[in-house]
Amino acid sequence: MDSSTKNYVRLKAFRAIDRPDLCDKFIEGHSRVLSSVGVEKVTSNTNEWTQNPASFVVLCESQDGEKTYGGARVHAYGGSQVLPIEEATLEMDPTIVDHVKRFAPQGTGELCGLWNSIEVAGMGIGAVYLIRCAIAILTQLGLGTCWALCSPFSARIAKNYGFLKYPDVGNDGTFYYPKIDLLATACLVEDSSKLEFGNPDEVQRIQDLRKNPIQKLDETNRGRTMNVEYNLLIENVDKSLFKWS
Repeated sequence: MDSSTKNYVRLKAFRAIDRPDLCDKFIEGHSRVLSSVGVEKVTSNTNEWTQNPASFVVLCESQDGEKTYGGARVHAYGGSQVLPIEEATLEMDPTIVDHVKRFAPQGTGELCGLWNSIEVAGMGIGAVYLIRCAIAILTQLGLGTCWALCSPFSARIAKNYGFLKYPDVGNDGTFYYPKIDLLATACLVEDSSKLEFGNPDEVQRIQDLRKNPIQKLDETNRGRTMNVEYNLLIENVDKSLFKWS
């Protein structure tokens, strides 16, 4: 992050189909990050999500909107697509469909597409702020549970937000994905409201963002302070659409 930003960032949540301009920023940045680690094509990384009414995005930008630093998505079950974890692991374990469907009555979805640019590496954009926001918006969407397909590194981070390994799929919850030399773990938040298995400090921040989804304050992570502007109030949400019997 260059000095001109003065460590000011904003995190905005929105329904994908409402903001194609911001979706384009997400796609460009995410593609750049994947290419940098040698992943040119990911099964679940198509742009179809931009037309899915059950796809929601958190985007991290400079507060002037000139630079994009990272993003994450939450896909609710029951949109125009299956969840990315289903698409990614179906050939390796077809039972994933039944496991996802099991949680549909209370509302389920998936945190996916998480990335941050090299420019802000070590600032906590991906490991803290974007995941925090994605979990915070689950209650707006009426999602009682949330899946994630995590790398070994991100699986450790995800525990802070209430994600636990889901061992009933794959090889004790693991898959080789997105390529044969990379391991991914299926993780699940089983109670997005209480987040009882999350880090207490992080859970407290998430609950505060749920009560006050628009706020601006200085946040400190690993001794580094940023002024963070949150706007997590999503327009055009009907959370009753994401409960399935």
